[in-house]
Amino acid sequence: MKFQPRASHFIDGEYVEDTNGTAIEVIYPATGEVIARLHSATPVIVEQALNSAKNAQAAWAALSGTERGRILRRASDIMRERNYDLSVLETHDTGKPIQETTVADATSGADALEYFGGLAASLTGEHIPLGGGDFVYTIREALGVCVGIGAWNYPTQIACWKGAPALACGNTMVFKPSETTPLSALKVAEILVEAGAPKGVYNVIQGYGDVGASLVTDPRVAKVSLTGSVPTGRKVYAAAADGMKHVTMELGGKSPMIVFDDADIENAVSGAILGNFYSSGQVCSNGTRVFVQKSIKEAFLKRLSERLDHAKIGDPMDENVSFGPMVSENQMNIALGYIEKGKAEGARLIYGGERIDRDGYFLQPTVFADVTDNMTIAREEIFGPVMSVLDFETEEEVMARANDTEFGLAAGVFTNDLTRAHRIVAGFEAGTCYINTYNLAPVEAPFGGSKMSGVGRENSKLAINHFSEMKTVYVSMNDVEAPY
Repeated sequence: MKFQPRASHFIDGEYVEDTNGTAIEVIYPATGEVIARLHSATPVIVEQALNSAKNAQAAWAALSGTERGRILRRASDIMRERNYDLSVLETHDTGKPIQETTVADATSGADALEYFGGLAASLTGEHIPLGGGDFVYTIREALGVCVGIGAWNYPTQIACWKGAPALACGNTMVFKPSETTPLSALKVAEILVEAGAPKGVYNVIQGYGDVGASLVTDPRVAKVSLTGSVPTGRKVYAAAADGMKHVTMELGGKSPMIVFDDADIENAVSGAILGNFYSSGQVCSNGTRVFVQKSIKEAFLKRLSERLDHAKIGDPMDENVSFGPMVSENQMNIALGYIEKGKAEGARLIYGGERIDRDGYFLQPTVFADVTDNMTIAREEIFGPVMSVLDFETEEEVMARANDTEFGLAAGVFTNDLTRAHRIVAGFEAGTCYINTYNLAPVEAPFGGSKMSGVGRENSKLAINHFSEMKTVYVSMNDVEAPY
């Protein structure tokens, strides 16, 4: 098979296989064909990976930040040089169009390696002077072995978003990609070794939930970083808490996007398209509740439908295709179930709503209008190309409704009134907010959610605090006084 890796796992700088593990079939979502077969990690493989990471950690942390950063930056360069090949792999792993993967996947991973590689040499403590000549100094230290658990929508990006800050701080990592998209992370591990990372610094093992659970509960693990659903996040967070492990949870959302009547309609429609149909709707931060002020609702819906007519659906390897299949048959059927619920609960289907009659897991971009807050499609995360358009009249009303959700990952507003825009984002109960755009996630900016959408932040300088801890050293320059 063209995309068959040399082995299922990458441990201690080389490919490792154990065919006793449960088989994992990698299916190309555009055709439904099996393009690779891997094996889930057995307890022997898990042990090997954790031992490798544990044994490599002290020497890796002992390098200067400059030395670690040089390796990460070299890996970034290699990733950019191989962007097309990595994008082809990502397209076959996920089904996303090559038009998208060439600009949003390996490139985003390379950005993370470059950014944290550049930051690594600056990771220092501070000197704190005290009265009488005493002082305190702090030492920023690595946590140890970190576990990364990835989602299937951005496998290359997530492998780097978790690996780059972890390695910059002197940690080592065992990364478990989603069993749905297991191929890309192996290439990240390969590239890091080629760039000079010592053996054991970045390991990849495959597996289902049981493998993730065995990693999270292992006493050698100091930190767990998960990208996934809220139900999975609850389990992983609870298991990590039992061992007092550091955690970062980047979970799901049901994010609001508010369009006021003074907004630029073309920009608002573009934002709604990016926030609902990019990656066939399989993005955690998607703005799937689109609140449109009543006076422009019909104009918005008309223009949205016209723009969706220009979506080119088809072979993801065709560079002209802008809308691909969903990642799996199961995920497609989940989205189809939500579409049926939308119809049954009285939403007005104005676009799409059907499976496309061709091989693979293609679903039409789907838009419901006249959606109310209590409908299932407005409450639950669908993770597919299904947009809910809701009406509103006043700012006060829409803010209360926008925040009436257990989630708090992202939120956006389209308006030409800048004072109102800043007032709105100040009122959003969400970790990542947008004004007159949507779904951009540069590595320089923190990304993450509030409420049930997670804890901690990925990217930016804040990520450093989630992959390191401070040691405080009090230095006395005076005699020690005691009461007796």
